[in-house]
Amino acid sequence: MSSADHEQDPRSAELEVDPAETAEAEEQAREVLREHDTSSRFRTNLGVWAWVVGGLSVALTIFHLYTGLFGSRPSLIQGAIHLGGATSIIFLLYPASKRLSPARRGVPWYDLLLSLVALGSNLFIVVQYDHLSSNIVQIMGFRDLDYVVATIGIVLVLEATRRCVGLPIVLIALAAIGYSVLIVGQSWENYVVGTFFTSRSGIFGTPIQVSSTFIFLFLLFAVVLIRTNIGAFFNDLAFRATGRYTGGPAKAAVAASGLQGMISGSSVANTVASGSFTIPIMKKAGFRPHFAAATEATASTGGQLMPPIMGAAAFIMAEYTGIPYNEIIVIAIIPAALYFFGAFLSVHFEAKRSGIRGLPNSQLPTWKSLLVRLDLILPLIIIVFMMLSGYSPARAALWGIGVAFVLSFVRKSTRLSFAGIVKTLEAAARTALPVIAACATAGIVAGTVTGTGLGGRLGNGVIDLAQGNFLLVLFFTMLASLVLGMGLPTTANYVVTATVAAPILYNNFDVPLISAHMFVFFFGILADITPPVCLAAYAGSGIAGSNPLKTGVTALKLAIAGFLIPYVFVLEPALLLDGTVAELIPALVTVILGMTAIAGGLAGFLVTRGRAADRTLLLVGGVLMVYPSIMVSLIGMGLAAVAIVIQVIRRRRGTGDAGAVPVGA
Repeated sequence: MSSADHEQDPRSAELEVDPAETAEAEEQAREVLREHDTSSRFRTNLGVWAWVVGGLSVALTIFHLYTGLFGSRPSLIQGAIHLGGATSIIFLLYPASKRLSPARRGVPWYDLLLSLVALGSNLFIVVQYDHLSSNIVQIMGFRDLDYVVATIGIVLVLEATRRCVGLPIVLIALAAIGYSVLIVGQSWENYVVGTFFTSRSGIFGTPIQVSSTFIFLFLLFAVVLIRTNIGAFFNDLAFRATGRYTGGPAKAAVAASGLQGMISGSSVANTVASGSFTIPIMKKAGFRPHFAAATEATASTGGQLMPPIMGAAAFIMAEYTGIPYNEIIVIAIIPAALYFFGAFLSVHFEAKRSGIRGLPNSQLPTWKSLLVRLDLILPLIIIVFMMLSGYSPARAALWGIGVAFVLSFVRKSTRLSFAGIVKTLEAAARTALPVIAACATAGIVAGTVTGTGLGGRLGNGVIDLAQGNFLLVLFFTMLASLVLGMGLPTTANYVVTATVAAPILYNNFDVPLISAHMFVFFFGILADITPPVCLAAYAGSGIAGSNPLKTGVTALKLAIAGFLIPYVFVLEPALLLDGTVAELIPALVTVILGMTAIAGGLAGFLVTRGRAADRTLLLVGGVLMVYPSIMVSLIGMGLAAVAIVIQVIRRRRGTGDAGAVPVGA
C-alpha cells in the first residue's frame, strides 16, 4: 500500500514533536518508500492519462464490489477481468525502468500499446470462454490464435510483475517455465495454453482465484478504513496505553505499528507510514537512531501476522490447506501475541539499560479523546464477528466496507465527498496492483512445481541434504523461506514455499498441515527484517538516518521471538490450538519465560546490567526453555535462575548499574 494511502497522526504539538521535524520525516519517508518499495515507483504526472487510470481503477473496484454482492463469475472469467484490468493499469502507471523519472509527464506510446494488448489478451478469454472451455478443444486442440494470445498474455504478465513487484519473482517464474519446457520436455504450445487458459493451475490458479474474490475486497476495506483516520486512533491508543511506562515511545510504536500493519499488508509501506511519526518521537526520547528504526521495522513487519487481517497470503493459505479463514485467524492469535510480546520485552530491557523513561501524562492523549472515537474499530469488530459466525470472507469484507464507509461520514474531517469516494475506489485498485501481479506470476511457479513433480524432487533433495534430521530440515526450510522472502513479496513467497517446502514437513515428518504452512508463512514475512536484504529495516533507517545494516541486525535481535516461535509450534502444535489445554499451558509458560531470558540476555539487562557470563547463561537457558520438552526446559530454567542470582547479588553489592528507571514499569 502506498504511503499516500496512510493518514498520519497530526498531534505533533501534543507529543512534543517539532512540526518541521515531522514534515522532514514525512518527506524522507516518501523518498525511502520509492527507493525500497517497487510498488511505490509509479508515475506521478500522468497528465490527461490520469483520467484513464482513474476510470479503469474505479471500474475494476466496482466490478469486484458487484461480484462480491451478487456472486462471482466462472473462475476463469473472474480471474481474466481481474488480471486484465490490473495489468492494463500497471502499464499506464509504472514506467519500464526506475531510471525513468516518475515525474515525467504523460505515458509513452509503447506503454499505451502494452496496456491495450494486456487488456485485450485477457478479454479474449472472456469473449472466447465457451470455446476455450468446450469439449471440442479437448478433441481438436487449440487454434493458432489461441497459442499467440496465450504467449502474449504470459509475457505481459511477467513484464507487469517486473515493473510493480520486482525482478526476482520474474526470474523464478522464467526458471519454472524453462524447467517445464527444456527439462521436462513439455511442448511450448501445450505449456502456454495450460498456463494461460485453465483455472486449475498456472496464472489463473488458486492465488489469482483468491485474489479476485477475497483479497481485493479486503484491500478495499483497508483503504476505506484508513479514510476514517483509524491510523491516528491506533497511534493515540498505543501512546495512551503504553507511553507513560519505561521506554514508552518505543512500546507505543510497537503497539501502533502492529495495529496498523494488520490492515496495511506491507512491511515496508507500514514502516514508512508509521515511522515518519514514531521514529522522531523515539529518537527524541533517547533511543539511538538505529534502535528506533529497528523497533518500527520489527513491529510493522509483525503486523502481517496479526489477525483478523493477516495479509493476502493468509487467504491463500485457507485455500491451500482447506482450513476456513475464520479458523486460521483464531489459530494465529497465540503466535502473533508471542511475537509482539517478545518485541515489547526487547524494547523494555533496552530502555531499562539506557535509563529511558516514559512520557508524562500531560503529553499523552486523554482517555476521553479515545472514547469518543471508539466507533472507529466497529468495522473490525463486524468482520471478526461475521467470520467467526461462519460467513464467507467476502461477505464479511463487504459488511466491513459498508460500516467503515458510513462511519467516515460521522466526522467532518473524514467525510467523503463524491470526489473522495471516487478517489477511494481508485486507491483500492491501485493498492491491489502489486498483489494481483504477484499472485499471477506466483501461479506460474506453483503450477510448475505441482504439475511436473518438481516439488517432490526438491523435497527429497532437502531431506537428503539434512540426512533425514528433522531439525536440519526445519532449518533448511527456514533458510529457503528467508532467501525467497528477500526478493519476493510475502504473497508470492508463501505460494512458492507452500508448494515446495511445506509438503516436505507434512508428507515426510507428520507435521500437522497448518503447522507446516504457518512455518513457511512466518519466515517469509520475517525476511523483511533479516539481513542482508532487510527492506523494512532499510526503510526505517532511511527515516532515522541510521546505518542500514546495523538497523537490520538490531531488528533481527528485536524479532528473535519470531524466529523461535515457528520451531516451537511445529514441535508442539498445541500453540496452534492443535492439542489439549494440558499441552498448551506448559508450552506457553516455558516459551514466555524463555523469551524473557533471551530478551534480557540480548539487551544486556534483566535485573541489572549484564556481563558476558550471565548474559550467556540467560541466552542458553532461554533457548532451552523455549524447546518444548519439560526436562530440557527445567535445565534452561536452572541456567536462567543462576544468571538472575548473579545479577541480584551484583546489584545489591552496587557493582552493577540498575538503570535509571524503577523495575516493573
